[in-house]
Amino acid sequence: MEISNRSEKRTKIIYWIFTLWMALGMVSTAIVQIMKNKDEVTNFTNLGYPVYVMTIIGIWKILGVIAILIPKRLLLKEWAYAGFFFVMSGAVISHLIVNDSAGRTFPAILLFVLVIISWYFRPADRKVFTA
Repeated sequence: MEISNRSEKRTKIIYWIFTLWMALGMVSTAIVQIMKNKDEVTNFTNLGYPVYVMTIIGIWKILGVIAILIPKRLLLKEWAYAGFFFVMSGAVISHLIVNDSAGRTFPAILLFVLVIISWYFRPADRKVFTA
C-alpha cells in the first residue's frame, strides 16, 4: 500500500509541475496573441493564418487553462485538453509545412508535449473515466 501511495504522490507531483508549466505557456502565448504582438503577427501570417485568428485562439487558451485548473468539471477539462491538443498539434504541423526554423517551431512542440504529459499524468479525481 505504501508503494501505491508513493506512486500516486509522484504522479500528482509530475501532473502539477507539467500542468502549471503548460498553463503558464498557454496564458503567456495567449496574452501575446490577444495583444497582437508584432513578432506574433509576423509568425501567424508566415504560417498563412489571418491575424483575427490570434484573438480567437488566445481567448480559447485562457478559457482552457481556467477549465483545467478549476476543481471538478471533468468533462470540461477533457474538452480543454482536446482543444489544446488540436491547437498545438496544428501549430507544430503548420510550422513544419512552411519549413520554419527550429527556433520558431520549438515553442509549439514544447507546449504540445506539455499538454500530452499533463493529460497523461492527471490524477484519477481529474479524469472523466477511471479504470
